[in-house]
Amino acid sequence: MTKQSASASVEVGADPLTAFRIFTDDIDLWWVRGPINFFDSARAVGMKIEPGVGGRILEVYQPATETAAEDVLVLGKIIVWAPGERFAYRSEVDDTETRIDFEAFDGGTRVTVEQALVPGGEKAFYFWPNVIHWFPAWVARRDSAPGEPRELDRLSIALYYEDPAAAARWLHTVFGLESWDKIPAEGEQPDWIELQVGRRAILLFKLEGHPVSERPVDHAIWLYVDDLDAHFSRSSAYGAKIVSEIHQHGYRRYEAEDLEGHRWTFAQARPTMS
Repeated sequence: MTKQSASASVEVGADPLTAFRIFTDDIDLWWVRGPINFFDSARAVGMKIEPGVGGRILEVYQPATETAAEDVLVLGKIIVWAPGERFAYRSEVDDTETRIDFEAFDGGTRVTVEQALVPGGEKAFYFWPNVIHWFPAWVARRDSAPGEPRELDRLSIALYYEDPAAAARWLHTVFGLESWDKIPAEGEQPDWIELQVGRRAILLFKLEGHPVSERPVDHAIWLYVDDLDAHFSRSSAYGAKIVSEIHQHGYRRYEAEDLEGHRWTFAQARPTMS
């Protein structure tokens, strides 16, 4: 039986009307352009929300020529448009309706999305509860960030952990890795955890089968940081297992293991290096 609905909430430091405007006007800036974040990633160049009832939610493609007609995938059409309060749309790619509510909360706004199967519907792509977690990071950095879409590079790394959520919290605290989605809190066990280093993604998954302790070390992750000495001090202070302290052989680096024994090499990078 198809799951009937999915929902999620985030909180942002803006009033409801401003949060609504940023959500709808800036969707192409806070939507993360990754290879699995579009219906047709081979052609997609942007996202767009047309305002007002009857407006369209669009995945935008590169026209074949400069004079060619608009090339888009219509994800849905808006059925409710109440700036500062709510908008909703009926999907044209599956059998769901999506509602996004903006509620004043503790000096900011709680943004809640609910995507639900319509009566008699059979097909549902419940992507919004994951997508909405990209929004707070953009609101927080919007005033100082360049007005450019966030786009992931072509190469991502997948790591497998017995407890991916605990690993994400540890990597965030000890090694300083961030997330465009969110760092899972205690008790949360999301199916998908994505951390970022610049425009590169590190994906954390549940390890099935043999525990990490029984697997040979057959790979390592290299990460370049702006201040190697400060990073080494942080890792050491939080109790990371230091395999080798800072040393130099043409470049400066050190090695450490994370909470489940994955090997990480941290090397000094030029601060402007992407």
